Amino acid sequence: MGKGGRPARTAVLLLAAGALVLTGCSEGGSDSGGKDRRDKDNANAKRQQATIGFGDAKDSQGPAPEVPGAKSGGTIQVPARDSYAHLDPGQIYVQNEMAVALLLHRGLTGYKSIGDDGKRHELVGDLATDAGTTTDGGKSWKYTLKDGIKFEDGSPITSADIRHTFERQFASFINQGPPYIQQWLGDTPGADYRKLLPDGPFKGKHLPDSILETPDAKTVVFHFKKPHADFPYALAMAGYAVVSQKGDTKEKYDKDPLVSGPYKIQSFRSGKSMVLVKNTNWDAKTDPLRHQYVDRFNITFNQQYEDSTKALLADTGADRTAVSFQNSVDAGNLSKVLKDPKMKSRTVLGYQPYVGQMNINLSHPAMKDKKVREAIAYALPVSPFQRAYGGADAMEIPGGIISPTVSGYDPSFDPWGKKKKPAGDPAKAKKLLEEAGKVGLKLTFGYINSAEGQAYSTAMAAGLKKAGFDVQRQEIPAETYYDQVSKLKNNYDIFNTNWAADWPSASTVIPPLYDGRAIAEGAQNYSQVNDPKINSEIDRINKITDPAKAAAEWEKLGQYIVKDVVNVVPTGYFKQTQIAGSKIGGLVYDDIIASVDPRRLYVK
Repeated sequence: MGKGGRPARTAVLLLAAGALVLTGCSEGGSDSGGKDRRDKDNANAKRQQATIGFGDAKDSQGPAPEVPGAKSGGTIQVPARDSYAHLDPGQIYVQNEMAVALLLHRGLTGYKSIGDDGKRHELVGDLATDAGTTTDGGKSWKYTLKDGIKFEDGSPITSADIRHTFERQFASFINQGPPYIQQWLGDTPGADYRKLLPDGPFKGKHLPDSILETPDAKTVVFHFKKPHADFPYALAMAGYAVVSQKGDTKEKYDKDPLVSGPYKIQSFRSGKSMVLVKNTNWDAKTDPLRHQYVDRFNITFNQQYEDSTKALLADTGADRTAVSFQNSVDAGNLSKVLKDPKMKSRTVLGYQPYVGQMNINLSHPAMKDKKVREAIAYALPVSPFQRAYGGADAMEIPGGIISPTVSGYDPSFDPWGKKKKPAGDPAKAKKLLEEAGKVGLKLTFGYINSAEGQAYSTAMAAGLKKAGFDVQRQEIPAETYYDQVSKLKNNYDIFNTNWAADWPSASTVIPPLYDGRAIAEGAQNYSQVNDPKINSEIDRINKITDPAKAAAEWEKLGQYIVKDVVNVVPTGYFKQTQIAGSKIGGLVYDDIIASVDPRRLYVK
């Protein structure tokens, strides 16, 4: 989910950076719920491993089930730390952009909540009449568009727009979004799919009917050389939402898209604010997923987590009708919120599918030495990362790259001893550096420019210095963090990213992050690892049709990556706690969104 899942969340520590270094020797921070909270977290994570079933044509009909007690009208204030770097669906792959996309964009399929707790879902047709039909085991998928679906300018959404949406994915300027469907259509791993349609549809060329067929204005048929049973899940991603053929402005679309959801953009000042108002050409009768209760969303950027938490706790004035799509409760207030019974009705929490990982940039010559990478793995303290987010209430110390929310997860795997020694093992690391003759090696540590990034990078750098590294920290702007670290020629030896499975399968974790054939400008192989065994195992495991067997093999490959290749060091399994103003209704943590569900919010 999301390009690395999400930008790293901010948490403001009440401790000085120096104190962080001293206290980073244990699994610190709050654990307000104790064993009961941990048991609930584990049950939550286990629940998310379950396969999500497909609904039928009836389930795909609108309107969405009414939210109990909901009423129309009012304005919701939305504090947000990060502005939106991308609004073009094809470029959306981080959590904060995916959250607002739920209100702006629609795709062929989507996840529908069953009930009002955000815990159960089914995949249904969104713009399409159902989740898709296949008669050949998943090699071909047919979709029929609903009647009455329109863009915000009133123009109808037709199969020509769907064709255009997928053909433009092959253009070079679309380089930040998910790669799955392009690779499947091109029947090739990595970035070679672009050869199928190098300029997208913009020079008059199109994919042949043998690959993408649009026989009439309402029918779309995708043809693959191999079966892809997961195809309907991929279609539900924001990165594959519909783009208007006639309204496409290419690169400019990224700041001013023509939307199809219940809300449209009235104004957007990057880094400052965004205002969403009702899209009068959205028809609730066509939409089984979304509501349009609120008149207006006022989104204000550069609102740090501590600031938004304090405002929501005070619960006065406009903050009574405020909730963030992104911001979690900050570290300094997390324990207080979880222990306060008066806050229970205004608090939502859940176990997120995101895994933090420190990437080691293998395009840099010094990082090609395996002993250097092993020294980084042993030396790197992960307790400061956990502490920066709020301790055990906000994060679990990890062992591997497969989240507890994904089938195949092995809780016993811990090759670098982080669960026993979360502060790292600088003595063992220094010995490796001495063997390699690399004591004093310079490490450029890129970190996100936020209070949280300042905190964890300072403490982590101190731990690496104890092992004999010369660590130089370099800040990266939060809004464009993932754009910067996904550049092939970036300056960073190490940097943290966070990634979540796009659906509950490690096939959406390992291939996009570690397939050497996927190394490309803007792509998600951040460490630029190109290991023959990883590449061949990805191809082998992708052919396994039994989900349980595939899950076990993905976990084995994940362990090989962490233990033997050593291109990443896991830093955390994320949890999320959010609060809202007392006048916010419809407040639910949704497992799929991994945050507040903005589609069901209303003003009391």
